[in-house]
Amino acid sequence: MELSESVQKGLQSLGDQTVLDRCSFPVVVDACFRSLLFSRGDPAVLDLPELKHLDKILLKQIHAAATTFILEAVKHNADKSTISFSLEELTFNTERIETFYTTFQKHKKDLELILSSIGRGPAHIKDVSWRLQYQMKNGQLDKVNEPFYLISLSTETGGASEDVDFSCTAEQLQDLVGKLKDAAKSVEKASQ
Repeated sequence: MELSESVQKGLQSLGDQTVLDRCSFPVVVDACFRSLLFSRGDPAVLDLPELKHLDKILLKQIHAAATTFILEAVKHNADKSTISFSLEELTFNTERIETFYTTFQKHKKDLELILSSIGRGPAHIKDVSWRLQYQMKNGQLDKVNEPFYLISLSTETGGASEDVDFSCTAEQLQDLVGKLKDAAKSVEKASQ
């Protein structure tokens, strides 16, 4: 697995025994997995009493690096030797590698399910509706007197329907229509 420099730095901090002691390491690893599985972006996932002594910025860097590594490992279906080799290169000791891998194995199937639910393709547009509006004033009570369009795209992804709503000016809408026509021509040429 190829990892960016910032991910490598964060993982080196995670593996560094002077940064995270023997008690803090499993707590951080568990918090990283919990943040991926349960927290839905909750920043309080790292607000644990066992981690109060750590620098918050360093802790966030470690968290970002570890979650990136976890997701990459799940994505590539990494086995124990791949994970061990990657972590050994980043100066993890054997005990920390074993702790990390045990937690990884415990949560791997759940993470695979989450990643597979994200999907591989974009949503399919089923329908488009639009409405012309006219804005007389803005929030600062300045006169605007400008038309704009409210566009609603009905999309479907894996059987689930969702509406994507946005507004745009006439110029922005013309630009969008032009790009869609260009895309349609490219698809038509590719299919010939």
